[in-house]
Amino acid sequence: QICLSLVKLLFYLAHSPLGSIVLLDFQPRQFVMVDGNLKVTDMDDASTEELSCKEDNDCTLDFPTKSFPLKCSVVGKCEGINEKKNLFNAYRYFFTYLLPHSAPLALRPLLSDILNATGDLRYGINETLKAFEKVLHLYKSGLYLHKRPLHLKDYISLKGFRTVEGEDYKCWPSYSHLGCLLSVHSAEEAAAICNSQSQCQSFIVTQRRTWTGRPLALFRSSLTDLIPDANAVVYIKRSASSGERL
Repeated sequence: QICLSLVKLLFYLAHSPLGSIVLLDFQPRQFVMVDGNLKVTDMDDASTEELSCKEDNDCTLDFPTKSFPLKCSVVGKCEGINEKKNLFNAYRYFFTYLLPHSAPLALRPLLSDILNATGDLRYGINETLKAFEKVLHLYKSGLYLHKRPLHLKDYISLKGFRTVEGEDYKCWPSYSHLGCLLSVHSAEEAAAICNSQSQCQSFIVTQRRTWTGRPLALFRSSLTDLIPDANAVVYIKRSASSGERL
């Protein structure tokens, strides 16, 4: 969410009515999340000026660990230097820390491609936004789940009950510090996750939604905290559903 919001912001800056805008003091502390969107808190160091040049050798974009040769345009400006400076700063301050983690395994190669392409400046902001929107579409639609074995058949559904969200085993990247609360596309994906965790004995797909509209599923290691809820369904591993446990 943070990276996509940042890319949308940089897309706007690259195509603003004032021209391509560069953030000269590009630091994480210069941004804040407002209603799920990343905002710049200080525009004092923003500029529309692009580096003047006479030849391509005048257009090297330097960073502490990398340098990129750019082209000198026919009007004597370094082509795309503001856009590329913003994008590489997004890569080194945000993408490298946030993109490799917490995405479903099937989507991680796509995020790795974005990371590598922005780190080498092979992508401009247009291509980067398009790549992010493709990943978001796959994530929201569940298309990345195709051709998986069916795991829900390993579970018994107990309608009219739900589990209490209390302290239990932890997992990454949980939405709760008390236990294992993860975003899923469906009960089928939740069953696959539960099967992959040795501690998991049951789960419930809650009514809570993430910013993408995906529900949150609560995974539990025991069946001792069931309470009536007419709108809920608890999914229990068949191997754990003996009469003694229930």
